Amino acid sequence: MKKLFHFCTIFIFAFFILSLFPLISTAELPISVQKQMHIMLQNAMPAVVNIVCQGEFSFITDPFLRRELERMRGSRLPEKRHFTSVGSGVIIDAKQGLIVTNAHVIDQSKTITITLNDGRRYEAETVGTDDVSDIAVLQIHADHLTAIPFANSNDVEVGDFVAAIGSPFGLDQTVTSGIVSGLHRTGLGIESVENFIQTDAPINMGNSGGALVNIQGQLVGINTALLSSNGGNIGIGFAIPANMVKSIIQQIILYGKVHRGLMGVLVQTLTPDLADAFNIPHTKGAIIAQIMPNSPAEKAGLKTGDIITYLNQQRIQTSGDVHNTISLVRAGQSVNLRILRNNKTMDFSFKTADPVSTEQLYTSPYLNGISMKNTGEQSPKHGYVEGVKISDVDPYSVAWIAGLRPGDIVVSANQQPVKNIKELEKIAEKPSKTGLLLNIFRGEGAGFVVIKP
Repeated sequence: MKKLFHFCTIFIFAFFILSLFPLISTAELPISVQKQMHIMLQNAMPAVVNIVCQGEFSFITDPFLRRELERMRGSRLPEKRHFTSVGSGVIIDAKQGLIVTNAHVIDQSKTITITLNDGRRYEAETVGTDDVSDIAVLQIHADHLTAIPFANSNDVEVGDFVAAIGSPFGLDQTVTSGIVSGLHRTGLGIESVENFIQTDAPINMGNSGGALVNIQGQLVGINTALLSSNGGNIGIGFAIPANMVKSIIQQIILYGKVHRGLMGVLVQTLTPDLADAFNIPHTKGAIIAQIMPNSPAEKAGLKTGDIITYLNQQRIQTSGDVHNTISLVRAGQSVNLRILRNNKTMDFSFKTADPVSTEQLYTSPYLNGISMKNTGEQSPKHGYVEGVKISDVDPYSVAWIAGLRPGDIVVSANQQPVKNIKELEKIAEKPSKTGLLLNIFRGEGAGFVVIKP
């Protein structure tokens, strides 16, 4: 959800949307509720800030697409393009000047300008970000700030009144109201970790990073996304729950990032058919489909086919619950599981492992920042392909700069066939003046990239 707008378009859409969704209307509410809402907003609104980011982003990073477009155009394409984006943030610590927002709001920004409720402006520093949960923490040096208290988002129920405070379309301090219309929304493909609060309080572009508050003026969640076919509000917005936000920012403040622990299992949701096959009388839980070798789960005695029903005292209903819960556990911390095995309840307790970094796995500087695995798969274009599949690439690594992307399959290195990681490592360890030449398959295409350290 990158908010890159033309100036005039912002205001045309802004006035159109605001005409459909005016500020909170309390005319039909009881006087006592109206007063409580007004007091709540007076206390909460000073804690919500406007964020304007400026920076530049790479223009067409795919080297194959770039070459083809330049060939068709007959000239070189620009390497970088400048952008200005807008969003919202919430002051969570008045003394330290700490502000929480969405990571995507400040992505690739060089300057971040914070405008307070009273009109003061400050340049913000980035304390840390977590792209997995889409949370970022900023800091400004200012006096007389107002912070917002956190609610216990586990207590939130469908039907609760909430208000969304933010800067939609760059318009400062806009408030919309509604109710919580759903909880624990997952599988939306918005973030890597999803456990959203769904609300019908109008959330529009620019609200990202703003506050979703309850009637007591407490932070229920951080507004993050909307479901829309055209970028406008249709009454389906999503917020990251306050408890998840709190856990993430504590790690960011202490360590600068979230260092997640590894349990070592792959899970899937217990469906009715699977429950029947496993002779389970209910469909609440997550089945362990695979256990990684030498992982904490394997050493603790977990087995494929075990059904996780509780994880750290949290009831597990789907595989997403496992993913969300373990994503908040730092490396080296303990996890407690309750599982069903042959319809018998068993408890396990063990510590998560520190995921081995790519720098520890690969000694060659060419491979730093790459996560990869051996693969052998059938391709409709290339036939059976055996090689090394790229799982992830650090955006700041030399491999990323060279054009390597997740999903690429390396089939040769320095013109020598590569069938597995060990062979790739052996070739990459040999120094070369020209770099590491990789032949890769990408979708139905193929090409070369040269990684230079």
